[in-house]
Amino acid sequence: MVDVGEKAVTERRARARATVRMSAETAAAVARGDAPKGDVVATARIAGIQAAKRTAELIPLCHPLALSFVDVKIAIGEDRVEIEAEARTSAQTGVEMEAMTACAVAALTVYDMVKGLERGIEVGPVALLEKTGGSEDWRR
Repeated sequence: MVDVGEKAVTERRARARATVRMSAETAAAVARGDAPKGDVVATARIAGIQAAKRTAELIPLCHPLALSFVDVKIAIGEDRVEIEAEARTSAQTGVEMEAMTACAVAALTVYDMVKGLERGIEVGPVALLEKTGGSEDWRR
């Protein structure tokens, strides 16, 4: 792990996004809430939040962080599901990995919940949108 011991504790925030592309019929099933495994949106949202909280267990060399806030928002488009996650903490290192992990796991959860309807679903890209706090702020 990188030594962050000399860094100042600051408010850190990161937002990320993931896209899950699918047919219009599959997206409509997600919107109706009648996918084979149940409520895709609620399940994917909880999966993303749980993943953010466990990022240090999933990604080698990530620092474990006490998150003060995590949210996952999901929007259903005509042929896609858009996922946006936000993570916050007061720490010596940022929360980019937590926000991106939340998006990635939520997106994979969407896939898992609708794969019985369609196998050709595409997950990605997963991208960092912005980070604040620490040495510099960054925006895509």
